[in-house]
Amino acid sequence: MTKRNNLLIFILAIGVFGILNTEMGVIGILPAIAEHFHVSITKAGWLVSFFAIVVAVSGPTMPLLFSGINRKKIMLIVLGIFVLGNIVSIFTTNFTILLLARIIPAFFHPIYCSLAFTVAAASVSKEEAPKAVSKIFIGVSAGMVIGVPVASFIDNAVSLQMAMVFFAVVNTIAFIATLLFVPSIPVEERLSYGAQLSVLKKSITWLSVVTVVLLNSAVFGVYSYLAEYLKTVTNMSPNAISLLLFIYGGANIIGNVVAGKLLTKNANKSVLAYPLVLGAVYLILFFTGHLTVPMAILTLIWGILAGMGGNITQYWIMSAAPEAPDFANGLFLTSANLGTTLGTAIGGLFISQMDTQYVVLVGIYSLFLSLVTIILRNYLFTPKQQLSE
Repeated sequence: MTKRNNLLIFILAIGVFGILNTEMGVIGILPAIAEHFHVSITKAGWLVSFFAIVVAVSGPTMPLLFSGINRKKIMLIVLGIFVLGNIVSIFTTNFTILLLARIIPAFFHPIYCSLAFTVAAASVSKEEAPKAVSKIFIGVSAGMVIGVPVASFIDNAVSLQMAMVFFAVVNTIAFIATLLFVPSIPVEERLSYGAQLSVLKKSITWLSVVTVVLLNSAVFGVYSYLAEYLKTVTNMSPNAISLLLFIYGGANIIGNVVAGKLLTKNANKSVLAYPLVLGAVYLILFFTGHLTVPMAILTLIWGILAGMGGNITQYWIMSAAPEAPDFANGLFLTSANLGTTLGTAIGGLFISQMDTQYVVLVGIYSLFLSLVTIILRNYLFTPKQQLSE
């Protein structure tokens, strides 16, 4: 990659980091928000759940609507909206206004993330695209991992408002970097809405969407309850749990890099192997999760595999509809969010009906079903000689 392309991808990764930081970082300060705005912790949780719902709903539509506009202009518009939302969040004393200051930017979240994947892939050769996209996923993982503890630390050390200033500063840096260093990126060949929507007529698209939903369900259906699992099954202390959660998050970033290299080398085999390897980890976890040392080692491996999952699922949908990259990335974001919601809901059901230990079965069942859809897509749509390479 040239220095210019590297700079562009780096700025896109910062932008994605800022947006995901805004989305997820608030998790670390929910108790403080509940106290400051005099609402219940459940109501404060709306700041997370409503944001995710809006992203899932607007995932396919917003990237489609803005697909014909200059990429740089769209980046600046979205980042500007996030900066304004962050500023309103800092100064408002009304919970409803705070909620709106998050919901409105959430509609634009899929535009930037979809665009970041598309622009990063287009800035390099087709063979190097997975590596470029993996760098964007580092921003995604960092936003999900770093935002929570940093916001929580700033809230405890200084104040809630300063924690929200942190979100605003990151998005402002991304806005300024985009304004100064990103060149104009006009859309050279504008696709009609009909041409982009036509990918929904292809069975490979829907098969890929189902696979992404299942793979995300497999990861987040178990990860969402990792803290509870470590507490009740492994019997770890709060400090040890915090450390393992941090290790899991850091391992996600390693997984992004690994996935980029594997997908560049042999994409189909990497996708096919993924549910098998993660399934093996879950099986071992199911039988040894009560032991501290094996659990710590498995959490590291699991974190790497979870980080790889984002790259793999994004590639899987993009490769099904390469003729409409913006819309395909929007479908990816919606499918991923649906999978997260579905997996978390089923995981909660397993815990309430059986026990925390059995939440791992949600991942195993989802991985088995995803393996079926992956094999089916490869059998129906991949040339036999490509599979044998």
